[in-house]
Amino acid sequence: MQLTTPLAIDAQRLSKSFSTTDGEISLFKNLNLQIHKGESVAIIGPSGTGKSTLLSLLACLDTPTDGTVSLCGIDLNSLEQQQKAQWRAKNISFVFQSFHLLPELSALENTQLPLDIQGRADSEQQAKQWLDAVGLGPRTSHFPAQLSGGEQQRVAIARAFVTAPSLLFADEPTGNLDSKTGDNIIELLFDFSAKTQATLILITHDVHLASRCDRMFNLLEGQLSEVTK
Repeated sequence: MQLTTPLAIDAQRLSKSFSTTDGEISLFKNLNLQIHKGESVAIIGPSGTGKSTLLSLLACLDTPTDGTVSLCGIDLNSLEQQQKAQWRAKNISFVFQSFHLLPELSALENTQLPLDIQGRADSEQQAKQWLDAVGLGPRTSHFPAQLSGGEQQRVAIARAFVTAPSLLFADEPTGNLDSKTGDNIIELLFDFSAKTQATLILITHDVHLASRCDRMFNLLEGQLSEVTK
């Protein structure tokens, strides 16, 4: 990845702490991270080190105790809440290990929901195309309860890419899947990210999976360090 590539994420002096009955707990302090557009980056580390919290901060879903995060040159935390939400809806997508599908909606309806929220007239057509792309064309009318875990994650991936996001955040996307199904899901993630030139930020505890990314960082004891592959 060339250093001249524009930055997708620029996190500076990032800190996050929580107040508890036992006092203040600091997850991390003064973290710096720059991710270039189109790059794939993995953040690894043991459970409880704050990987998911860091992802929420990088996606501007949460506000840091200190420091700044700019996405594609924009400091989202400086925007009004409505502007911030609109920017995220247009530019950011997520894939989680728990799928986060709405149980009362079909695979097709779950996939086209982000486009419906944007008021896109072609939402159904685009959703069908992405469900075809993940191999679920014949299952568009099925509800999440009628789908296997792997199929539900495929719907989640179709929903993530249907908006053509600039940034894709994946938090342990294979955590609830068996190894073979998980491998297939990862192939889809990397394939679609490459084809759409989306910037991929992957949270995982799987070093083998993380090594497939362009760069890999380890979050441990409040410190974020790049891992040489």
